[in-house]
Amino acid sequence: MASAGVAGVGLAARPVVPKRTCSQRPLGQAPQPPGWANRLAASLFCVLFPADCRLCGEPLLNVSRLPACSECLEGISPIRGKVCSICGERVLSSYAEADDDGLIRCPVCRRIERPFAQAVAYGSYDDALRELVHLLKYNGVRTAATVLGRMLAQAISTLEPAFTQNPVLLVPVPLYKGKRHQRGFNQAELIARYTLKTLRHAPLELRTDILLRTRDTHSQIGLTSHQRRENLRGAFAVARAEEVTGREILLVDDVYTTGTTVTECARVLRRAGAAQVWVATVARTLKLASKYAEMAPQETEESALASAAGS
Repeated sequence: MASAGVAGVGLAARPVVPKRTCSQRPLGQAPQPPGWANRLAASLFCVLFPADCRLCGEPLLNVSRLPACSECLEGISPIRGKVCSICGERVLSSYAEADDDGLIRCPVCRRIERPFAQAVAYGSYDDALRELVHLLKYNGVRTAATVLGRMLAQAISTLEPAFTQNPVLLVPVPLYKGKRHQRGFNQAELIARYTLKTLRHAPLELRTDILLRTRDTHSQIGLTSHQRRENLRGAFAVARAEEVTGREILLVDDVYTTGTTVTECARVLRRAGAAQVWVATVARTLKLASKYAEMAPQETEESALASAAGS
């Protein structure tokens, strides 16, 4: 497994490659030259049943279970540059130097103790990655979970050196039973299952029966940080505390937006006796670097704390 393309590792910018004719193959797999019969069959199928890439809208010329072209998938890159060693937020240059313990901390994590040890993500929640997540989450295209699972696996690989137990409990953020029934699946759980197929030898044990969502919640969109916390307060519970006590837990979800959901889940798990909690998501909303880029360092810290404290 390649570890170069993982959240938290600074990489040189990828050169822009002109758009080519759309095709499809799994993420990270080299193209294989098909035989003439396969090429003819694929071309005939695409003429009779034309389809477009659901990410860029270009015609798909190869048969695929995932309606996305390889160019779009290959264009989804890991987070680049310096990020906070605790929450994974991109940090400005004034905070990019490591502290005495070797960790880089964003303004919020300098002031607030998180209930999780570290949160990592594969990519930024925008453009093609956001559309790919939506393809699974809102359009029910379950084949997207295979690609998202490989991305999550790369993010998790950065956390493996910190694991001291075998196995570490892999716990997806749960959906409320009504929403899960309506959607037909929990996207976090589905991605986690495909992640385990990639990380076959990792010390992870998938557990979907430990953390429960006890009530439905409103959408977090447009809520203040205080409203987000109140919206999720009491929404999660641990089914059997004795199975959590003293255990290391890797909490996984599709997207880290404000961090309110994973923070509440991690807090509930720690209160139930978990020894340590890590967080891994496919995507993360990177907000501080763009929102506060023009502010002075002191102003940046005050504004960041005001908007993200407790999130």
